[in-house]
Amino acid sequence: MSVAIRVIPCLDVAGGRVVKGVNFLNLQDAGDPVELAAKYAEQGADELTFLDVTATVDGRATTYDVVRRTAEQVFIPLTVGGGVREVDDVAKLLAVGADKVGINSGAIARPEVIGEIADRFGAQVLVLSLDVKRSDKQPSGFVVTTHGGKRETDLDALAWCKEAVERGAGELLVNSMDADGTQNGFDLELITQVRAIADVPVIASGGAGELEHFAPAVTAGADAVLAASVFHYGKFTVGDVKQALHSAGHQVRLSNVSEQPR
Repeated sequence: MSVAIRVIPCLDVAGGRVVKGVNFLNLQDAGDPVELAAKYAEQGADELTFLDVTATVDGRATTYDVVRRTAEQVFIPLTVGGGVREVDDVAKLLAVGADKVGINSGAIARPEVIGEIADRFGAQVLVLSLDVKRSDKQPSGFVVTTHGGKRETDLDALAWCKEAVERGAGELLVNSMDADGTQNGFDLELITQVRAIADVPVIASGGAGELEHFAPAVTAGADAVLAASVFHYGKFTVGDVKQALHSAGHQVRLSNVSEQPR
């Protein structure tokens, strides 16, 4: 039996509020994270992802509070990322209610931390998050970036995915910085290439703007699809996305999902 495709709303959190922009620029307030999380859970979201987009010391404290309050009200898996650098950071987030933890820059700075986290908590807890741009400087045509896509590393995106999985990453959240916030569709070439080299679940992120954008991402190899602004601003619901995937022949969890008011 095939595994159901997951639909995951993403909440980029800064200063205790959800924000959204285009290519991580011109961030605008999109609402209260706990309220939005509860709404998406009611709509049938399979998981939620919180990303602390500032990850300062004060921001991290705010995120702990947001995660704790969300976990008290919402009973679906919660992935939290942003500012994670050490095993202890993971322990603290799990203690306040996170089910999985995303790591990006911390793993780039010290790849050994991937294995340390996986050894202590299990690979299923660890999501490697990548902000990827197209680049003719890398063999695959894709480069890993940091600081919201502003700084390019010297890492080929496909090689980094492969290394991270070998070190113990249990899942890959692959965000296309070229597509992020544009609502022009997922980067299908990127998803296809990552799927070809990874034997762990792949989450497609960046570019969702229409219902018809989701099924091609799954066909390209995504195990889950992640979106933000289309949900935050009510363009469509989680249930709408699941119905579109179901109509395209993909297995989703439709139980307890009804038509939700827009």
